[in-house]
Amino acid sequence: MDDVLDVRDLRMRYGKTDVLNGVSFAARRGEVLVLLGPNGAGKTTTIEILEGFRMRSAGEVSVLGADPAHGGEAWRARTGVVLQSWRDHAKWQVRELLAHLGRYYAPYSTPSVTRPWDVDDLLEAVGLTPHARQRVRHLSGGQRRRLDVAIGIVGRPELLFLDEPTAGFDPEARRDFHDVVHRLADRERATILLTTHDLDEAERLADRILILSGGTIIADGSADELSRAMSGQSEVRWSRDGQRFVHAADDATAFVRELFRQYGESVEDLEVRRASLEDTYMALVRQAEQGVPRRLAAVAA
Repeated sequence: MDDVLDVRDLRMRYGKTDVLNGVSFAARRGEVLVLLGPNGAGKTTTIEILEGFRMRSAGEVSVLGADPAHGGEAWRARTGVVLQSWRDHAKWQVRELLAHLGRYYAPYSTPSVTRPWDVDDLLEAVGLTPHARQRVRHLSGGQRRRLDVAIGIVGRPELLFLDEPTAGFDPEARRDFHDVVHRLADRERATILLTTHDLDEAERLADRILILSGGTIIADGSADELSRAMSGQSEVRWSRDGQRFVHAADDATAFVRELFRQYGESVEDLEVRRASLEDTYMALVRQAEQGVPRRLAAVAA
Protein backbone atom coordinates (compact mmCIF):
# COMPACT_ATOMS: atom_id res chain seq x y z
CA MET A 1 0.00 0.00 0.00
CA ASP A 2 1.54 3.28 -1.14
CA ASP A 3 -0.71 5.50 1.01
CA VAL A 4 0.88 6.12 4.41
CA LEU A 5 -2.03 8.32 5.51
CA ASP A 6 -5.62 7.76 4.46
CA VAL A 7 -8.19 10.03 6.12
CA ARG A 8 -11.86 9.85 5.14
CA ASP A 9 -14.66 12.04 6.47
CA LEU A 10 -12.84 12.73 9.75
CA ARG A 11 -15.06 14.46 12.30
CA MET A 12 -14.46 15.78 15.78
CA ARG A 13 -17.04 17.33 18.07
CA TYR A 14 -16.58 18.90 21.49
CA GLY A 15 -20.01 19.21 23.08
CA LYS A 16 -22.13 20.90 20.42
CA THR A 17 -19.15 22.37 18.55
CA ASP A 18 -17.83 20.70 15.40
CA VAL A 19 -14.06 21.21 15.27
CA LEU A 20 -13.55 18.91 12.27
CA ASN A 21 -16.33 18.50 9.76
CA GLY A 22 -15.58 15.88 7.12
CA VAL A 23 -11.80 16.14 6.61
CA SER A 24 -10.46 13.83 3.89
CA PHE A 25 -6.96 13.50 2.43
CA ALA A 26 -4.18 10.97 1.78
CA ALA A 27 -0.39 11.02 1.73
CA ARG A 28 2.05 8.76 -0.10
CA ARG A 29 5.41 7.42 1.03
CA GLY A 30 8.13 10.06 0.77
CA GLU A 31 5.64 12.93 0.43
CA VAL A 32 5.91 16.19 2.39
CA LEU A 33 2.50 17.57 3.34
CA VAL A 34 2.13 21.01 4.91
CA LEU A 35 -1.06 21.75 6.82
CA LEU A 36 -1.95 25.44 6.84
CA GLY A 37 -4.81 27.25 8.47
CA PRO A 38 -5.70 30.06 10.87
CA ASN A 39 -5.64 29.49 14.61
CA GLY A 40 -8.61 27.39 15.66
CA ALA A 41 -9.00 25.78 12.23
CA GLY A 42 -8.50 22.26 13.62
CA LYS A 43 -4.86 21.60 12.64
CA THR A 44 -3.69 20.43 16.06
CA THR A 45 -6.79 18.29 16.58
CA THR A 46 -6.24 16.60 13.21
CA ILE A 47 -2.61 15.80 13.96
CA GLU A 48 -3.36 14.55 17.49
CA ILE A 49 -5.92 12.13 16.05
CA LEU A 50 -3.42 10.87 13.47
CA GLU A 51 -0.79 10.45 16.20
CA GLY A 52 -3.22 8.38 18.26
CA PHE A 53 -3.32 10.87 21.13
CA ARG A 54 -6.97 11.86 20.65
CA MET A 55 -10.07 9.83 19.83
CA ARG A 56 -12.12 11.02 16.85
CA SER A 57 -15.89 11.38 16.85
CA ALA A 58 -16.39 9.79 13.43
CA GLY A 59 -14.67 8.93 10.18
CA GLU A 60 -12.06 6.45 8.97
CA VAL A 61 -8.35 6.95 9.60
CA SER A 62 -5.48 4.70 8.49
CA VAL A 63 -1.92 5.57 9.49
CA LEU A 64 0.79 3.19 8.25
CA GLY A 65 -1.96 0.67 7.64
CA ALA A 66 -3.44 0.80 11.16
CA ASP A 67 -6.10 2.74 13.04
CA PRO A 68 -4.10 5.11 15.27
CA ALA A 69 -6.74 4.78 18.00
CA HIS A 70 -5.54 1.19 18.46
CA GLY A 71 -1.89 1.43 17.42
CA GLY A 72 0.52 -0.62 19.53
CA GLU A 73 4.17 -0.09 20.41
CA ALA A 74 5.48 -1.56 17.15
CA TRP A 75 3.22 0.82 15.20
CA ARG A 76 4.24 3.81 17.31
CA ALA A 77 7.94 3.03 16.78
CA ARG A 78 7.39 3.71 13.07
CA THR A 79 6.23 7.28 13.74
CA GLY A 80 8.07 10.34 14.99
CA VAL A 81 6.71 13.46 16.66
CA VAL A 82 8.39 16.86 17.03
CA LEU A 83 6.39 19.08 19.34
CA GLN A 84 6.75 22.85 19.60
CA SER A 85 9.08 22.46 22.59
CA TRP A 86 10.38 20.03 25.21
CA ARG A 87 10.95 20.98 28.81
CA ASP A 88 12.87 18.06 30.32
CA HIS A 89 16.24 16.25 29.94
CA ALA A 90 18.14 19.41 31.00
CA LYS A 91 20.93 17.49 32.78
CA TRP A 92 21.66 15.05 29.95
CA GLN A 93 24.46 15.49 27.46
CA VAL A 94 23.16 15.71 23.89
CA ARG A 95 24.82 12.56 22.55
CA GLU A 96 24.06 10.63 25.71
CA LEU A 97 20.38 11.53 25.54
CA LEU A 98 20.00 10.54 21.88
CA ALA A 99 21.81 7.24 22.43
CA HIS A 100 19.58 6.49 25.44
CA LEU A 101 16.34 7.26 23.58
CA GLY A 102 17.50 5.39 20.50
CA ARG A 103 17.84 2.13 22.45
CA TYR A 104 14.06 2.00 22.88
CA TYR A 105 13.69 1.64 19.09
CA ALA A 106 16.19 -1.17 18.60
CA PRO A 107 13.63 -3.99 19.16
CA TYR A 108 11.53 -2.59 16.32
CA SER A 109 14.14 -2.81 13.57
CA THR A 110 12.98 -4.52 10.40
CA PRO A 111 14.83 -5.94 7.37
CA SER A 112 14.04 -2.70 5.52
CA VAL A 113 14.54 -0.17 8.36
CA THR A 114 17.36 -0.46 10.89
CA ARG A 115 16.55 1.35 14.13
CA PRO A 116 17.69 3.57 15.77
CA TRP A 117 19.45 6.14 13.60
CA ASP A 118 23.22 6.07 14.13
CA VAL A 119 23.83 8.75 16.77
CA ASP A 120 26.85 10.37 15.11
CA ASP A 121 25.08 10.44 11.74
CA LEU A 122 22.02 11.94 13.41
CA LEU A 123 24.05 14.62 15.17
CA GLU A 124 25.60 15.59 11.85
CA ALA A 125 22.22 15.62 10.11
CA VAL A 126 20.76 18.15 12.57
CA GLY A 127 23.95 20.19 12.96
CA LEU A 128 24.71 19.28 16.58
CA THR A 129 28.05 17.46 16.21
CA PRO A 130 30.03 20.31 17.88
CA HIS A 131 27.63 20.18 20.85
CA ALA A 132 27.52 16.40 21.32
CA ARG A 133 29.06 16.53 24.83
CA GLN A 134 27.20 19.65 25.94
CA ARG A 135 24.43 19.45 28.53
CA VAL A 136 20.96 20.20 27.19
CA ARG A 137 20.40 23.07 29.62
CA HIS A 138 23.38 24.92 28.12
CA LEU A 139 22.13 24.81 24.53
CA SER A 140 20.89 27.97 22.82
CA GLY A 141 17.28 28.19 21.71
CA GLY A 142 18.12 27.25 18.13
CA GLN A 143 20.35 24.37 19.24
CA ARG A 144 17.60 23.11 21.54
CA ARG A 145 15.17 23.16 18.63
CA ARG A 146 17.59 21.06 16.58
CA LEU A 147 17.70 18.60 19.47
CA ASP A 148 13.88 18.49 19.46
CA VAL A 149 14.05 17.44 15.81
CA ALA A 150 16.75 14.85 16.54
CA ILE A 151 14.64 13.33 19.33
CA GLY A 152 11.69 13.08 16.93
CA ILE A 153 13.65 11.23 14.25
CA VAL A 154 16.08 9.11 16.32
CA GLY A 155 13.93 6.03 15.60
CA ARG A 156 14.12 6.62 11.81
CA PRO A 157 10.37 7.13 11.48
CA GLU A 158 8.47 6.20 8.36
CA LEU A 159 6.01 8.97 9.23
CA LEU A 160 7.03 12.20 10.96
CA PHE A 161 4.74 14.83 12.50
CA LEU A 162 6.23 18.31 12.89
CA ASP A 163 4.39 21.05 14.77
CA GLU A 164 5.84 24.50 13.98
CA PRO A 165 9.29 22.88 13.68
CA THR A 166 11.37 26.00 12.98
CA ALA A 167 9.87 28.29 15.63
CA GLY A 168 12.85 30.11 17.15
CA PHE A 169 15.30 29.10 14.40
CA ASP A 170 17.69 31.65 12.96
CA PRO A 171 17.93 31.74 9.13
CA GLU A 172 20.94 29.40 9.01
CA ALA A 173 19.29 26.86 11.32
CA ARG A 174 16.11 27.06 9.26
CA ARG A 175 18.02 26.26 6.05
CA ASP A 176 19.76 23.35 7.78
CA PHE A 177 16.43 22.02 8.98
CA HIS A 178 14.96 22.23 5.49
CA ASP A 179 17.90 20.12 4.29
CA VAL A 180 17.08 17.53 6.98
CA VAL A 181 13.43 17.40 5.85
CA HIS A 182 14.45 16.89 2.23
CA ARG A 183 16.91 14.18 3.28
CA LEU A 184 14.23 12.35 5.26
CA ALA A 185 11.77 12.49 2.38
CA ASP A 186 14.18 11.81 -0.49
CA ARG A 187 16.69 9.37 1.01
CA GLU A 188 14.77 7.79 3.87
CA ARG A 189 11.42 7.86 2.00
CA ALA A 190 9.73 9.17 5.15
CA THR A 191 6.33 10.80 4.87
CA ILE A 192 6.22 14.15 6.66
CA LEU A 193 3.20 16.11 7.86
CA LEU A 194 3.99 19.51 9.30
CA THR A 195 2.18 22.63 10.42
CA THR A 196 3.62 26.09 10.04
CA HIS A 197 2.54 29.71 9.88
CA ASP A 198 5.54 30.50 7.66
CA LEU A 199 4.17 30.47 4.12
CA ASP A 200 7.64 30.79 2.61
CA GLU A 201 8.67 27.68 4.50
CA ALA A 202 5.55 25.87 3.31
CA GLU A 203 6.35 26.75 -0.29
CA ARG A 204 9.96 25.58 0.07
CA LEU A 205 9.16 22.24 1.72
CA ALA A 206 5.76 21.04 0.56
CA ASP A 207 5.01 18.56 -2.17
CA ARG A 208 1.38 19.30 -1.33
CA ILE A 209 -0.34 21.93 0.77
CA LEU A 210 -3.60 21.39 2.62
CA ILE A 211 -5.46 24.47 3.81
CA LEU A 212 -7.82 23.83 6.70
CA SER A 213 -10.45 26.39 7.66
CA GLY A 214 -13.54 26.00 9.77
CA GLY A 215 -12.84 22.30 10.28
CA THR A 216 -12.80 21.55 6.53
CA ILE A 217 -10.08 21.16 3.90
CA ILE A 218 -10.65 24.06 1.51
CA ALA A 219 -7.59 23.52 -0.72
CA ASP A 220 -5.29 20.65 -1.66
CA GLY A 221 -2.37 20.91 -4.09
CA SER A 222 1.17 22.17 -4.59
CA ALA A 223 1.86 25.86 -4.03
CA ASP A 224 2.15 26.39 -7.78
CA GLU A 225 -1.02 24.44 -8.56
CA LEU A 226 -3.05 26.33 -5.96
CA SER A 227 -1.83 29.68 -7.23
CA ARG A 228 -2.68 28.76 -10.82
CA ALA A 229 -6.11 27.40 -9.92
CA MET A 230 -7.02 30.34 -7.72
CA SER A 231 -6.12 33.08 -10.13
CA GLY A 232 -5.66 32.76 -13.86
CA GLN A 233 -4.39 36.33 -14.07
CA SER A 234 -0.77 37.36 -13.86
CA GLU A 235 0.54 40.82 -13.07
CA VAL A 236 2.98 42.18 -15.67
CA ARG A 237 5.21 45.09 -14.67
CA TRP A 238 7.64 46.94 -16.92
CA SER A 239 9.28 50.31 -17.51
CA ARG A 240 9.45 52.35 -20.73
CA ASP A 241 10.86 55.81 -21.27
CA GLY A 242 11.24 56.32 -17.54
CA GLN A 243 7.62 55.39 -16.75
CA ARG A 244 6.48 52.37 -14.77
CA PHE A 245 3.51 50.29 -16.00
CA VAL A 246 1.40 47.52 -14.45
CA HIS A 247 -1.10 45.32 -16.30
CA ALA A 248 -3.21 42.29 -15.31
CA ALA A 249 -3.15 39.64 -18.05
CA ASP A 250 -4.96 36.32 -18.42
CA ASP A 251 -2.26 35.16 -20.85
CA ALA A 252 1.00 36.72 -19.70
CA THR A 253 3.07 35.11 -22.47
CA ALA A 254 0.89 36.52 -25.26
CA PHE A 255 0.79 39.93 -23.58
CA VAL A 256 4.59 40.11 -23.23
CA ARG A 257 5.06 38.99 -26.83
CA GLU A 258 2.76 41.78 -28.02
CA LEU A 259 4.50 44.26 -25.70
CA PHE A 260 7.88 43.59 -27.31
CA ARG A 261 6.37 43.61 -30.80
CA GLN A 262 5.09 47.15 -30.17
CA TYR A 263 7.96 48.65 -28.18
CA GLY A 264 10.95 46.39 -28.72
CA GLU A 265 14.08 47.13 -26.70
CA SER A 266 12.53 50.18 -25.02
CA VAL A 267 10.79 47.74 -22.63
CA GLU A 268 12.88 47.49 -19.46
CA ASP A 269 12.66 45.95 -15.96
CA LEU A 270 10.11 43.38 -17.10
CA GLU A 271 8.54 41.33 -14.30
CA VAL A 272 5.74 38.75 -14.50
CA ARG A 273 4.16 37.88 -11.17
CA ARG A 274 1.54 35.20 -10.60
CA ALA A 275 -0.54 35.06 -7.43
CA SER A 276 1.72 34.02 -4.55
CA LEU A 277 0.94 31.35 -2.00
CA GLU A 278 0.22 34.10 0.51
CA ASP A 279 -2.26 35.72 -1.91
CA THR A 280 -3.95 32.37 -2.48
CA TYR A 281 -4.02 31.42 1.20
CA MET A 282 -5.48 34.74 2.32
CA ALA A 283 -8.12 34.74 -0.42
CA LEU A 284 -9.25 31.18 0.32
CA VAL A 285 -9.41 31.68 4.08
CA ARG A 286 -11.30 34.94 3.62
CA GLN A 287 -13.83 33.23 1.35
CA ALA A 288 -14.28 30.40 3.85
CA GLU A 289 -14.80 32.82 6.72
CA GLN A 290 -17.41 34.65 4.65
CA GLY A 291 -19.24 31.40 3.99
CA VAL A 292 -18.39 31.16 0.29
CA PRO A 293 -18.67 27.42 -0.54
CA ARG A 294 -15.52 26.37 -2.33
CA ARG A 295 -12.94 23.61 -2.21
CA LEU A 296 -9.87 24.13 -4.33
CA ALA A 297 -8.39 20.80 -5.38
CA ALA A 298 -5.46 21.18 -7.75
CA VAL A 299 -4.23 17.93 -9.24
CA ALA A 300 -1.06 17.83 -11.31
CA ALA A 301 -1.54 16.69 -14.88
